[in-house]
Amino acid sequence: MDLVLLCVFLPLVTVAWGQYGDYNYQHYDYGGNDGWVNVYRQGFNFQCPHGQVIVAVRSTFSKKEGSDRLWNYACMPTPQSLGEPTECWWEEINRAGMQWYQTCSNNGLVAGFQSQYFPSVLDREWQFYCCRYSRRCPYSCSMTTEQPGHYGEDMDMMMYAYDHYIRGATTTFSAVDRDRQWKFIICRMTDFDCQFQNL
Repeated sequence: MDLVLLCVFLPLVTVAWGQYGDYNYQHYDYGGNDGWVNVYRQGFNFQCPHGQVIVAVRSTFSKKEGSDRLWNYACMPTPQSLGEPTECWWEEINRAGMQWYQTCSNNGLVAGFQSQYFPSVLDREWQFYCCRYSRRCPYSCSMTTEQPGHYGEDMDMMMYAYDHYIRGATTTFSAVDRDRQWKFIICRMTDFDCQFQNL
């Protein structure tokens, strides 16, 4: 009987290990004293060091502080197989109080965020800082679940797979809760050198 159970469950364990065994669950360093990159109701500009991209986003909400959020980000160096960043730029501004969808143009990956708070709307406008890498291109993109799960909750979104990168996001804004939910656009990078541009 034990041998029969082993023969039934061993293939299932092998398949599960093959699907989930390569994930590298790790704690990201958000920068020293666990501080935030902004204060409530103030603008901020955060850029990863050259050759690094955003891999984690953390945020906490305060209705008392103008329905605003504190933000923090973690960066990680990209593998050498991606090559060096050939160019970096700021994407167009996504206006406060609106729903929006944006990916980094020209095959770029998100390497920073810039935001300004607007008290008249109780919301922020956003810009992505994007970098294009010389050798590889994004493909097989998907969206995360909503971050945070409900308006007003804390957010702690991390990239668990080493070969996945943030390419953009879509957000919804609640006029009632005066908060945003994000779905980050996550992509893999090709294993071959790209000869095309995806605008």
